[in-house]
Amino acid sequence: MNIRNCRMCGRIFNYMAGAVVCPACRETVEAKFQEVKEYIREHRGAGIREVAEACDVDPGQIRQWLREDRLEVTEDSPMFLNCESCGAPIRSGKYCDKCKLDMSRSFTNVIKSSRPAPPPEKKAAAEDPNAKMRFLK
Repeated sequence: MNIRNCRMCGRIFNYMAGAVVCPACRETVEAKFQEVKEYIREHRGAGIREVAEACDVDPGQIRQWLREDRLEVTEDSPMFLNCESCGAPIRSGKYCDKCKLDMSRSFTNVIKSSRPAPPPEKKAAAEDPNAKMRFLK
């Protein structure tokens, strides 16, 4: 059993995986996310500060949701995120499409190169001049 303290409220809970937040606080954060999502639908083009103030959410939490691909910056927005690899402007997530593709190819190459070589095929007995025979009882 993995017991931890919640980073938000300090209560002890049985940690399974993901953020170190208790189930009650996780539900609260999810409810805030839904509120932010609804506010953005109703007020297209709203900036992070405006949304944060209207929904009483930390701007850092909104940036985290953008990085997690749960929210996306609109195309006409003056604000944008930067790819963590090359610095190109992106609308959500951590990496641009080009860097995602490059990483995917690199991972594929690593997987291919780490596979063991197939064992050499055994020659048939008729082809091997040193092959010996024996009788079974």
